Amino acid sequence: MKTTYVILLAVFSLFQEMYAQSVSGIYRKDLPDIFISEGVSLHFISPEPITYVDISTSGIAGDLPVKNILRLKIKTDSLTIDADYMGVVTIIGESFIAQYNLRYPGVLHPVISSQVQILPEQMRPLDVPGIGLTGQEMKSYALAILKDHSRSGRKASAYGLKARLNHVYTIGDDIFLDLTYKNETNLAYDMDELRFKIEDKKINKATNVQSIEIEPVWQLYPLSSFKKTFRNIYVLKKVTFPENKVLNIELTEKQISGRTLTLQIKYRDILKADTF
Repeated sequence: MKTTYVILLAVFSLFQEMYAQSVSGIYRKDLPDIFISEGVSLHFISPEPITYVDISTSGIAGDLPVKNILRLKIKTDSLTIDADYMGVVTIIGESFIAQYNLRYPGVLHPVISSQVQILPEQMRPLDVPGIGLTGQEMKSYALAILKDHSRSGRKASAYGLKARLNHVYTIGDDIFLDLTYKNETNLAYDMDELRFKIEDKKINKATNVQSIEIEPVWQLYPLSSFKKTFRNIYVLKKVTFPENKVLNIELTEKQISGRTLTLQIKYRDILKADTF
């Protein structure tokens, strides 16, 4: 009898464990509590750009003043909500989801924080189809590329300017282009645009020029003026083109001078790219 009881208890415990493992939901009672009060804007600071936000109550307004900061504020006519619970805010980044209970402090919590860091232990990872590297991952790879001071690849020069493709790296469907521009004149170069275009290798004046422009999905540094050297990393999504076309990287200067320099990249340069 005692043996049977032990076996039944073991089976029951195993069933409870299996049931607990099958329940993967997150309950409101388990979410972190964040206090928000009228007259104080609450800022959630994310380690990566925020792609989606849901606020479960109409009594709180939110916006994204910059890509990785969510700002919340109680609406002035919304304080009729019950005692302290005000709803749930859901924040989704490039690779995570985080949720918080929003509570009204009352007299028990007179000190209200205006900033909340989204911590790793509060994030649940996301596996979103079609999403490659996050911005933070791209930055890490780009900084690693900058540490490589060897030089190879295509070159171009005009108007006292020189362009060089230092390296090409591929990570999954992302192409990292490491570019350096040198100014050998005494006149600073005020960068206006850097455009990536797939164009015919040889242009016949009697035919229409077919040009396909490609927008980088990420870049390490913004465009700026430089006196001597400017090096930057640009990330393109996987691109293919035939041998009779090239990837032209066109740098243009702000007017009035308007110096333009085009660096041509062949498809075999991308095929020979290094990997991490």
